[in-house]
Amino acid sequence: MTTEDNSSLETATFGAGCFWCVEAVFENIDGVQAVESGYMGGQVKDPTYREICTGTTGHAEVTRIEFDPAVVSYETLLDWLWRSHDPTTLNRQGADRGTQYRSAIFYHSEAQRQAAELSKAAALAEFAQPIVTEITAAETFYPAEAYHQDYYRLNQSAPYCQMVIRPKLNKLALE
Repeated sequence: MTTEDNSSLETATFGAGCFWCVEAVFENIDGVQAVESGYMGGQVKDPTYREICTGTTGHAEVTRIEFDPAVVSYETLLDWLWRSHDPTTLNRQGADRGTQYRSAIFYHSEAQRQAAELSKAAALAEFAQPIVTEITAAETFYPAEAYHQDYYRLNQSAPYCQMVIRPKLNKLALE
């Protein structure tokens, strides 16, 4: 998922539980050119996965998405975000628990902030519980360690991929 001319690409950054799942979803969306797992929203510079897992750094596991807005809109990516996780569970997705798994939209412009707020308000009707997704200005993105990148694509036979990611992709008709 690379492109020769990145000048027209935009960036979206979402936290929606384990970044392996989020990455696997957005890698399948037309118009998405690159997806990278990492960390955002905390106080520690250059955090490691081990530090993130303690829940004390303040970072969320996030996925940075480079997309071509001529092919897929930011609003469409937000729609995929709402459909791909449960935004009503605070600091948790499935069995993954802790502030690092929180639901978050890190916006990169005022237009993205406004779109995120409108999208969140519209999504409220789809859920029985209140949406707890935070909408926050993007901060420094710290790429996750190499073994976290393209995790599903490279490890499809791993138990987590078989039991969590593949069913999610099937439910979303992405696999």
